[in-house]
Amino acid sequence: MLPRKENIICINIYQDVIYYVIHQLIFEKEGVYLHTNAKRSNQDTTIPGFIRIVERDGEPALEWSPVEEDVRNAPAVFYAKKDGEGGEEETKFDPGYEPDWAVISTVKQERLQEHPPVRETGQWGFSLPLSELYSLRRARFSLGRNFLVMTTRGGDPLPPLHFHRGGTRELLKAMQRYIRLAPSPMDGRLFLAYPHDSGALSQSFDELHLFDDTSADLVSRFIQDPYATTFGGFSKVTNFFRGALRHPESPLGNRSPQDAHFPHSADEEPGFELINCGAELGPRPEVKRGKPLDNWDQFLDPEGRVTDPQKVKKLVFRGGIVPSLRKEVWKFLLGFYPWNSTAKEREDILRVKTDEYFRMKVQWKSVSEEQEMRNSLFRGNRSLIERDVNRTDRHNSFFSGNENPGLALLHDELMTYCMYNFDLGYVQGMSDLLSPLLFVTQNEVESFWCLTGFMDLVHQNFEESQEAMKQQLLQLSLLLRALDPELCDYLDSQDSGSLCFCFRWLLIWFKREFSFEDILSLWEVLWTRLPCENFHLLMACSILESQKGELIGSNHDFNSILKHINELTMKLDLQSILCGAEAIYLQLTNCKLSVKVQEVLGLRVPSSFSEESPNSEPTETDTLLAQSEARGASSCQPFNGRTPQQTPPTYP
Repeated sequence: MLPRKENIICINIYQDVIYYVIHQLIFEKEGVYLHTNAKRSNQDTTIPGFIRIVERDGEPALEWSPVEEDVRNAPAVFYAKKDGEGGEEETKFDPGYEPDWAVISTVKQERLQEHPPVRETGQWGFSLPLSELYSLRRARFSLGRNFLVMTTRGGDPLPPLHFHRGGTRELLKAMQRYIRLAPSPMDGRLFLAYPHDSGALSQSFDELHLFDDTSADLVSRFIQDPYATTFGGFSKVTNFFRGALRHPESPLGNRSPQDAHFPHSADEEPGFELINCGAELGPRPEVKRGKPLDNWDQFLDPEGRVTDPQKVKKLVFRGGIVPSLRKEVWKFLLGFYPWNSTAKEREDILRVKTDEYFRMKVQWKSVSEEQEMRNSLFRGNRSLIERDVNRTDRHNSFFSGNENPGLALLHDELMTYCMYNFDLGYVQGMSDLLSPLLFVTQNEVESFWCLTGFMDLVHQNFEESQEAMKQQLLQLSLLLRALDPELCDYLDSQDSGSLCFCFRWLLIWFKREFSFEDILSLWEVLWTRLPCENFHLLMACSILESQKGELIGSNHDFNSILKHINELTMKLDLQSILCGAEAIYLQLTNCKLSVKVQEVLGLRVPSSFSEESPNSEPTETDTLLAQSEARGASSCQPFNGRTPQQTPPTYP
């Protein structure tokens, strides 16, 4: 259906007074489907509907509503619904594994409660004022349909809308009547929504103090001489500001009607051709694993000091450690022993640490039953530890059986850790981190202090706020979009772009994805912190890329994606995944990357917060650039030299 303008008279009765409200229907298009996450296999997971632009009291809104006759049979969709009082998430996130780990479900709920611009108009219908639209992503994956993903200014994505019968070009042109859609400088698929008033745009920059001069011709001067008018860092967004001077009816960008991005026919929809972010990535090098570290004595001087810690780490990263040496080398990798300590100093360290451990152990063992009844925190930690210990690695002979001493050691060390770290206490998953340490060291004291070193690396994963986990999922998204925008677009279209199915991977470093023996090899590689501290994210990218053909080729939806990822447990080949992760790192370091991706890879040191005022807040433009980069693909163009900020490490 072509754009139209039609008056609709609505009669509202309130306290016996009749109100006549005239709504103007500006645009309407049928054949726009919402793909749901319904778990009931006997029901369709796509809902046909209409997309409309409607003016109410002069306020334009974008609305989607299902076809009337299908509303009654619409399946249950896992999407947060809100009522007039602020709303709640009706259906909790199902992670597909232990319910205790479904902490990611609270993230979406909190964000929706903070920013409630979306008004529900039916079971799945929604109405979003165009003034609240922040961004619009358009894409077509090679084996899927055209779709749009819209995000509110609160950062909340709306369900992906799939245009089975075309019409996206007409919708965008109708939206251009009210807002300006400017291409993001970070992602060619992403359009940012702004009001037409360039004066308001200039005023917003005045308020942000981005420019010293506040004259009315700011935007024009920006276009004429962006380097002189702005800070150098913002010169890359010149094209964004050019839109401020376009006529509202002009098409997106300075494109002609014959441009491939805007088709002649709505049915052809060539506007959704796959757009690469800059040039193609350079070739991915072939990587082979090396031999494990099998001679420890050659790295010790006569007094027992490690002569070349960096070479040891590189050897461990390339090939791991032979089992007979793990007990000794792990204590250095996890900080129990300093690399420059002598054999005599290590004896003293062990004696001091043994005394300290048993002092803490006596503290919790001396708590009486009466004291425990009055200490809910202590009681809760004990209950959770007892439950988790009884189901940790029971297939391993070291922890099998009902009266196994290994289980008692696990319990005692975790209880002692609660005395060591009162603030954190015990959080589910810590038992998974401790069991391999205890298995290798076969020593209560040494494994405990190795656990404290391991927790120094990952303790933020277990904090109640989950900020570190959210940050890692965001960083993983940045890396994956730099590597494979097509896979990211597909995941976005299935409401899986948050990568929440990777949560368990990152929380306990793939402990339940690989065999017990493989985990011993993987963790010692990750403890080297080579070639960067986020190598575990590159591992996740390597796994996801290895599953791309299955995910896209089988046309998985949200729930089947989650099911497929969980079923990878014990089916992955560690050595090939490690080679893939290292190859990805080497490939990316030979590309021109965005600042954020460089920071994730350790190629650039993040901006120091000490340089900013403690009371300063991020500006609107800072937020715009950060959010668009998080959602957008990185610009990756091969070039001759390494990224200048830091040279990637070399390996023997």
